[in-house]
Amino acid sequence: MRGLLIVNPQATTTTGNSADLVIRSLTGLVDLDVEHTRYRGHARELAAAARGDLVIVLGGDGAINEAVNGIMSRPGAGISGAAPLLAVIPGGGGNVFAQALGLPLDTAAAIARIRQDLETGRYRTIGLGLAGDRYFTFSAGLGMDAEVVREVERLRASGRRQSATLFAWAILRQYISGTDRRTPALTLERDGQPAISALFMTAITNRSPWTYVRGRAVLPVPNPDFNSGLDVLALRKLRATTIASAVGQMLLVRHRSPRGRQVLTVTGLESLTVRSVRPIAFQVDGDYLGETEAVKFQFVPHAVRVVA
Repeated sequence: MRGLLIVNPQATTTTGNSADLVIRSLTGLVDLDVEHTRYRGHARELAAAARGDLVIVLGGDGAINEAVNGIMSRPGAGISGAAPLLAVIPGGGGNVFAQALGLPLDTAAAIARIRQDLETGRYRTIGLGLAGDRYFTFSAGLGMDAEVVREVERLRASGRRQSATLFAWAILRQYISGTDRRTPALTLERDGQPAISALFMTAITNRSPWTYVRGRAVLPVPNPDFNSGLDVLALRKLRATTIASAVGQMLLVRHRSPRGRQVLTVTGLESLTVRSVRPIAFQVDGDYLGETEAVKFQFVPHAVRVVA
């Protein structure tokens, strides 16, 4: 098997010898070319141009998202066997997608798992979300969660290391002084259903955890499944009690979606549109994409083959 290893050297937990460990571990099984990303969007370009049967990404959710979009841009993407397999080795701060696939976070353990899966032919095909023209693996959002992503990116650019503490600080900062908690801007539209307006934030998940807190999944819906459509979690108020209740239920309750007068959940959607009365922050897979006033979301079933 021939493959391409894409390494994000700036990823939070990627070390200088991680790529060498991958090459040594897969010797005799995969003939690997190795490329290091040099700028934002580079992983997408590399995956789109990859020659071979396999694309391995050593990095965080941002690099994985770029690689997925590169694979999906290739001719024949979405057709069984037409595009290369995707394998991921967690190297970022969140590693949500890798955890959702059931991979260990330890680099050596993840590599060993991938080798075993390649030897036994253990692959699976998963669906993706599509936000406008950008595919996402686990989540996208408009509003406060995207504002938090923007703040984390700003702090990391200033030299701060990504961590749970950094995210907690960014959430607190946005809640106190960053986000508009008085005027709801968002409206959710679905085919054949009345529009739902006066929403402060919307998180759209690809039937997977929204994120992880110390290894525990934050679940907008029970029994996450990458091939069951898109789900929406929206808040009608941005009170501290509303946020705490929703997050607490997603962390502790496993048999149902969060409930509450100010919480809206909709599951198993094929498509939806979120509109804003003003430019509002937008993110996919923890990657801030700027501000927007409308995004159409679609579920793309059986889109990409992954080693897992």
